[in-house]
Amino acid sequence: MSGTSPDVVQTAVQTSSARPPELLPLADGYSLHRRSAAHAPALNALVRANLDHLRPWMPWADRAPRPEETLEMIHGGDRAWSAGSDYLYLLAPDAEPAAVVGAFGLHDRIGPGVLEIGYWMDHGHTGRGLATSAAGALTAAALALPGIARTEIHCDEANLRSAAVPRRLGYRLDRIADTPITVPGETGRKMIWVRDDQAA
Repeated sequence: MSGTSPDVVQTAVQTSSARPPELLPLADGYSLHRRSAAHAPALNALVRANLDHLRPWMPWADRAPRPEETLEMIHGGDRAWSAGSDYLYLLAPDAEPAAVVGAFGLHDRIGPGVLEIGYWMDHGHTGRGLATSAAGALTAAALALPGIARTEIHCDEANLRSAAVPRRLGYRLDRIADTPITVPGETGRKMIWVRDDQAA
């Protein structure tokens, strides 16, 4: 689980009008779908079912969201997509696209030429390589965008499952930064994993 807030809308920094694909098929019978209002009930149920799983790592997982809050969050994500500041996706099996099992995003919150990848998975779907596959597809999509030369994945040093994803994808650990502790699972040491276009 790596820093994917469901409702933060960033200020756009990128100047290109290019956007990543709205559908990213994966090789294992799943796809990443651009998040839409049609996903609101499934996303709300997914968050509610995973609060205990998410609470150690995600500041926003301190309480169950109301359905109208999830819908407004999705509308905020639509505005961010249009602005070019965040590209938010949900992971679902191809055989049942409404059965959402994870949330992923590309976030323009580091600076020009860089997108951060964030993600979290349903607790029942961890350990299957799905997060790695989805983050790999997002890495390729991000680095294919004009002006994007680097992707990053940030996670706390204690979040071993999250750190395994960039490691498997060939990211390099650029540094470990001291950061304020905001949730119970954190140590205050944030790992900054980096992948540039030469490695893609």
